[in-house]
Amino acid sequence: MRIVRVALDVPLSTLFDYYVAENMPVVAGQRVVVPFGHRQVVGVVMELAASSDFAATRIKEVVQVLNDVSPLPAEMLKLLRFCSDYYHHPVGMTVLSALPTRLRNPQAVVLKQALTYSLSDSGKALDLDQLPKRKQVQLRILRALQEGSLSAAQIKAISATAPAALKQLIEAGWVEAGEASAPCAKFTFNEEHRLTAEQQAAVDAVNRAQGFAAFLLHGITGSGKTEVYVHLLQQILQRGGQVLLLVPEINLTPQLEYYFRSRFPDTELVSLHSGLNEGERTQNWLLAQSGRARIILGTRLAVFTPLPNLALIIVDEEHDASFKQQDGLHYSARDVAIFRANARAVPIVLGSATPSLESYYNAKSGRYTLLKLTERASQLAQLPSVRCINISNELMPEGISQQLLSALGERLLRGEQSLVFINRRGYAPVLMCTACGWLSGCPNCAGKMVLHLKDRRLRCHHCGHQTRVPPACPSCGNADLQPVGIGTQRIETALQAHFPDARILRVDRDSTRNKGTWNAMRKQIQDEAVDILVGTQMLAKGHDFHNLTLVCVLSPDSALYSGDFRASEKLFAQLAQVSGRAGRGDKPGEVLVQTAFPEHPLFRALRAHDYDAWAATLLTEREQAGFPPFVYQVLLRCEGKQEAEVYEFMRQARSAATGLVMQVEVYGVVAAAMPRRANHIRVQLLVQSDARKSLQQFLRKWQPLLEAIPAKQLRWSVDVDPLEF
Repeated sequence: MRIVRVALDVPLSTLFDYYVAENMPVVAGQRVVVPFGHRQVVGVVMELAASSDFAATRIKEVVQVLNDVSPLPAEMLKLLRFCSDYYHHPVGMTVLSALPTRLRNPQAVVLKQALTYSLSDSGKALDLDQLPKRKQVQLRILRALQEGSLSAAQIKAISATAPAALKQLIEAGWVEAGEASAPCAKFTFNEEHRLTAEQQAAVDAVNRAQGFAAFLLHGITGSGKTEVYVHLLQQILQRGGQVLLLVPEINLTPQLEYYFRSRFPDTELVSLHSGLNEGERTQNWLLAQSGRARIILGTRLAVFTPLPNLALIIVDEEHDASFKQQDGLHYSARDVAIFRANARAVPIVLGSATPSLESYYNAKSGRYTLLKLTERASQLAQLPSVRCINISNELMPEGISQQLLSALGERLLRGEQSLVFINRRGYAPVLMCTACGWLSGCPNCAGKMVLHLKDRRLRCHHCGHQTRVPPACPSCGNADLQPVGIGTQRIETALQAHFPDARILRVDRDSTRNKGTWNAMRKQIQDEAVDILVGTQMLAKGHDFHNLTLVCVLSPDSALYSGDFRASEKLFAQLAQVSGRAGRGDKPGEVLVQTAFPEHPLFRALRAHDYDAWAATLLTEREQAGFPPFVYQVLLRCEGKQEAEVYEFMRQARSAATGLVMQVEVYGVVAAAMPRRANHIRVQLLVQSDARKSLQQFLRKWQPLLEAIPAKQLRWSVDVDPLEF
């Protein structure tokens, strides 16, 4: 009897034994359809075995071996096993979550044939000089096709809007598509920029690496980290390798995708992120797995993409918390990428203007090689001046100081763009009754519902609950309800009143909810059809607007007295990133920060653009307090609707932990920072150790004890290396 051990998407920390018919070839990594309970499900074969510990009568037969997609390679199975073991998540759920949704069902999946595009007979007969000049992208495509056929990648490199223009040309009958006979063997590199000495030194250092090596590319904003990536890609692509480039947010992928296509017009590039529909994601995943896609640009889940010719991994904005998955498998894509690079024996580059303290500490202690870019890439672009506006004694009914309004007015007169940054969407954080003090609390959470004035709604940004704005106070009946605090909508309204002729654009999760909206907004900004931007952290990093010369920061002080020990680190990174949006062209930039604590060490370091001094201060504090990176942590979270049941589970969990005599420190059970969300009581328990190995040994003994505690109505999870508390 041939036995296969299969990973299934079920919350059990085990593989399942099935037997395979003699006439059914199967290898590790292959997808199979197997019976499980009363249904048939797709699993992944992890091992082949000659025998099983179970009686033959209890072992069911594999229904079907799926041959439509190549098996997951041994390297990928090893990576997924590591994630399951290190993050203590069921192996089956770990393996299946790494696959596109379409590959988790038994329907056949086919990689679409690559297409080439050429002029039809009517297209060849066109007189391009007679076509409307406003259709610039269509004209550029037609002129390029006059030189010969083009692949989809080459057309996409012409313009960010080229796919839409191509569709119109096909509908007009001027362009026709045909199947490509073979992948394009041509390699073109558009070398648009000469590297600075620092950039060249960074590229040379990575290119000299033999096997695995980890590099921290610490470059100030505007120093040209992307150009370093481009030249590293050129070296890898010339040798026939693949490059995996991870970015923290979907919003950064379109502009990077277009930029890389313009530099490597003949190279197949795919994006992998949650903004794609399932068909697009599956096709891009298959292109990467087949080796046809040479540049893979994606968010955190892309780290699990099989790449047969992987030769380099780049993690851009490596400090960003978005690389950490907050539910299910609590993995850090940055850390998994480092493990993958090590296992594959290829270099990895971690890039950031404000590295995480963990990465910075590793670079300073010699585990990583530190590469520094200390100057902006353009000789005309200088770092912006940073000035703090002391608002401790200033009345600001709309949250904007007079100095800031004057600076905005000056930029409008000069025809320059400004960015007003506040990391809080909505009109106001809370609605309050002036008579009895009632606040617009969420009925399901411990937080408040945010006022969204334009659609007259109160919305909870934690659980999604929303309701209409009440006509009077629900508590006392008073009709005088006032917004308290400021959000992006309120700032937008205030600025429209101060500058009625200004073109103001608000960019936050509410205004960019519809697909394609953000791309259209970005084009508006680049075309200088916007005078003042009002936005959240969506605008803080990765964007290059050459006419933007002023950044105004509102309400940053709350992070200075937060209970989260990482709050000041995150704030400095956020402020440094958003400050870097100013003065990236040939005009000087200025940053104005409204704060009640202008002499705080964080703001002093920000004014001096001195990340190293601020990082040294934080590392000293962390070492004295016993916080990461000097210790290793795991957080047990539990939530449920009955408070008594939640605390009883955690009491037993803590008792089990303290009963294990090991080199770890077990803290008390405490409420989470958001103690109630979506009608669930949330509590947590922290365990830490001076050694990662000791903590993992403890977890391997603690996990089975946790699984034995009754928890039918509860949800609990173990978060290794937590970022949020």
